[in-house]
Amino acid sequence: NLYFISKSIVMNNTLIIIPTYNEAENIVKIIPEIFTVTDNKVDILVVDDMSPDGTGSLVLDMQNTYPNLKLFSRTKKSGLGTAYCAGFEYADCYRKRDS
Repeated sequence: NLYFISKSIVMNNTLIIIPTYNEAENIVKIIPEIFTVTDNKVDILVVDDMSPDGTGSLVLDMQNTYPNLKLFSRTKKSGLGTAYCAGFEYADCYRKRDS
């Protein structure tokens, strides 16, 4: 699979991974809420499996407001477990890079 990771990779100590598939209605509610509750002191990585409802595009648009929001866009629907694994790999890779 080919993957696309958007925006900068600078990370906080806490990463919240949100796997999505057709979650456009929910993602626009949960992202602002998480950043509000955490006072913007976390990173959020949305792992989207090419949602036909435009979830990934909404996340890209929200990055203008939330610089700590990342998008990992996968080329096909690959499942919840592999989405979390991809998020963990992302976090581990950049944790090692910044060490």
